[in-house]
Amino acid sequence: MSAVFAVLCALLAPVAADPHAVNCSQVKDAFTDLGYSPASVPTEETICAPGSHFQWTVKAVFHALTEFFLELLENTERSLNEMFLRTYGKPYLQNAEVFQGLFAELKRYYAGGNVNLEEMLNDFWVRLLERMFQLLNSQYLITEDYLECIGKYVEQLKPFGDVPKKLKSQVTRPFIAARTFVQGLVVGREVANRVSKVTMSSACVSGFTKMLYCSYCQGLFTLKPCNNYCLNVMKGCLANQADLDPEWSKYIDAMLLLTERLEGPFNIESVMEPIDVKISEAIMNMQENSMQLSYQVFQGCGQLEPSGMSRSARGVSDTFSGRFSPYNPEELPTAAAASRLDRLVTDVKEKLKKFRKFWSSLPEAFCQEEHVAAAESTEDDCWNGHDKGRYVPEVLKDGLTNQVNNPEVGVDISRPDTLIRQQIMALKVMTNKLKNAYDGNDIYFQDSSKSRCVLIMV
Repeated sequence: MSAVFAVLCALLAPVAADPHAVNCSQVKDAFTDLGYSPASVPTEETICAPGSHFQWTVKAVFHALTEFFLELLENTERSLNEMFLRTYGKPYLQNAEVFQGLFAELKRYYAGGNVNLEEMLNDFWVRLLERMFQLLNSQYLITEDYLECIGKYVEQLKPFGDVPKKLKSQVTRPFIAARTFVQGLVVGREVANRVSKVTMSSACVSGFTKMLYCSYCQGLFTLKPCNNYCLNVMKGCLANQADLDPEWSKYIDAMLLLTERLEGPFNIESVMEPIDVKISEAIMNMQENSMQLSYQVFQGCGQLEPSGMSRSARGVSDTFSGRFSPYNPEELPTAAAASRLDRLVTDVKEKLKKFRKFWSSLPEAFCQEEHVAAAESTEDDCWNGHDKGRYVPEVLKDGLTNQVNNPEVGVDISRPDTLIRQQIMALKVMTNKLKNAYDGNDIYFQDSSKSRCVLIMV
């Protein structure tokens, strides 16, 4: 609980003991376990800043997941490039930007850009059809207008068989889940950061000072505050923060639900590994049906004029090479990728569970620290705010409205903290996005280029 103590000490810095006396070695060890080098582990002063425990935990998880997902994308793109270069040679090199564009858009989507996955994949297949048609009919003069006409017939012609439909179904949901989850981590970190900066009221500071130091005036230097006395003081001081808990718990539950998708049916790793094989199958489908496809295109878009040059004269072979095999074990993104993803998701789940009742548990966590309040078993041998003896008032419930008669800290329940209310709304919005991602639906995050949100059903 040292991190919780540090949070509260920092919040009450004007009157509390030196917050740097808090032992943060356990937090440092946690960062080391997550893969941080000793040099990159944050200092004690940074770790023990207000709200730091959740923020730094999320930052470490966010870094690990983002590194994994981007590495997966980059390695898949590199594998596709190497395999297509071996298989298709020069025709691939001449059209490699089509495939580069696909991965660039997938990365931009993951990074939070307003990319419509369904439309982006449709555009990829249209561009691939245009390039393939040119390669297979290079003896003709093909204008941009003619290519645009071909694009209108993609759904009708189905040049790539059922591969585009299957790939769209397999790609969209894992990417939606992965991006929404990391965006959820960001929102949670931002909420914790903002809430930790809420200043305490003068009534709170006064009550806290009385609890910790007024016993000195009576010569009771070693007498600790009664546990229930401490609880009422802290419940009054953290009344607004406790109101975060209902929505915070829903947010944590939604995050935990989405982790089930990440390690189950929406596992992004299982989707990315065979993507090059699926695209190759689509290309082979089109090649095998090229004559029938060209005939249908000529029927719909008109007959083409010969270019006056043969295919061989233009340096285009009549056929592509045969199909290639899926990944060899050595060509997997990383040797331990599967275990790495499993470990990451398991680690995230365990950490999120610990923070489910974080805000309402702060008073109890603080008052349980042995150097703050007396143990519950010594209720007659503690400082009750007046002298040595039992603390009589009952312990109040959590939240702002329950502090109307707080005997230790005066709380104006008619004036909820505006910043706290804003964070509650932010959590509601994020929870809704997480639930939609769990169902496979995408609510686009606001991009700098657009202000509207669009719901895509996939």
